[in-house]
Amino acid sequence: MIILIVSLLLFLVLGIPIAYSLGLSGFCYFLIVHPELLPVLPQRLFAGMNSYAMIALPLFVAMGLLMNAGGITTRLIDFSLLFVGRLRGGLGAVNVLASMIFGGISGSSVSDTASIGAVLIPEMKDRGYTAEFASGVTVASSTMGMIIPPSVPMVIYALVAEESVGKLFLGSAIPGIMIGLIMLVITVGISYWKRYPREEIRLSGKEKFLRIRQSILAAIMPVFVIGSVVLGIATATESAGIGVLYAFIVGIFVIRGLKLKDIPPILRSAIMTSATVMIIIALSQLYVWILAIEHVPEMVAAFVTGLNMPVFVILLCIDLIILLTGTFVDVSPAILLLTPVFLPAVQALGMSAVQFGVILISGLAVGLVTPPVGMCLNVASAISRLGIGRIFKAALPFLMANAITLVLITLLPSLSMWLPGLLMR
Repeated sequence: MIILIVSLLLFLVLGIPIAYSLGLSGFCYFLIVHPELLPVLPQRLFAGMNSYAMIALPLFVAMGLLMNAGGITTRLIDFSLLFVGRLRGGLGAVNVLASMIFGGISGSSVSDTASIGAVLIPEMKDRGYTAEFASGVTVASSTMGMIIPPSVPMVIYALVAEESVGKLFLGSAIPGIMIGLIMLVITVGISYWKRYPREEIRLSGKEKFLRIRQSILAAIMPVFVIGSVVLGIATATESAGIGVLYAFIVGIFVIRGLKLKDIPPILRSAIMTSATVMIIIALSQLYVWILAIEHVPEMVAAFVTGLNMPVFVILLCIDLIILLTGTFVDVSPAILLLTPVFLPAVQALGMSAVQFGVILISGLAVGLVTPPVGMCLNVASAISRLGIGRIFKAALPFLMANAITLVLITLLPSLSMWLPGLLMR
């Protein structure tokens, strides 16, 4: 284990991406400790990616890209404006609500920041909001993108934990909505304090109906995709394929913002994104295999269960480790690293794999908005021309919603287990 940890830290210090650092440190371990297993490594790399459930990954990515290319972002903003625009700080509230809906479509927080931020950050600045507030609420609300189902990180976790994708989607629904509602309250509260404007919505009943009709098919996509799993119509992987077909039909024939010439670039982008994740999964599998060989999960589980501390204190400490890991490690590698180590430990304490998955993804989502990695911070910085430090400071009040929800879903299992227990017995 010393060889493994020292070599990993060395590769990271040299600036090698974490996925390749994991693979190289794993290779060093086998080269020195178990050279007889070297011929098996290619097979293990392939086995790490050879999963039927992983077919859902490129399909969910393609689904989000199709809807975004169809011009759904502007329609979702207009749709959200009808419901929360009249609140104090209406555009900030629209930002949060649109992120909730868009997160259920794209399954990606970074896509959420790029799409919503590109429209709303300049618009909010023009309406009298500070650039810091506009960027802060954008990046913080985008954390819901990987929590509200369908979620790409949830698919990756399901592969590692060998858990039902459908149960994980249902388990993350209530926590994702909780984060959005708490953020709405925080946004309105700050807006009252800073006296940000309300939005005047002067539309006739017919115009409101037309705006809702134009957006509703896109807004209900998450319900359509998840519902097909819950009702037994399709597996999670098949529902991803249904989602792609749904996005194609809505984009081409209903919204009419998607053109046939857009399809090849979208498919290319989905393939490249999925290939990047697949490489991370393959190389991380070496690390996971080493942990199994060295019996690290069992040792961690024995150590945790042997602690003379209340269970809720242990679980909150694990939450803190997840938050710290997300600050320095990207989401996919963090899932692949933390799941095999901590899942047996929390299961020994009586926690289900579904609840831990929701906790893990909710905690790692915060890392997208914290330096130094902070992918969403970098996207918002490119849009607003602000430094990531200023954006992070502005996002802190909104991240209280994530912190409160993380503690609640850790201490109250029913928040993540009620829907799976009700709909997928």
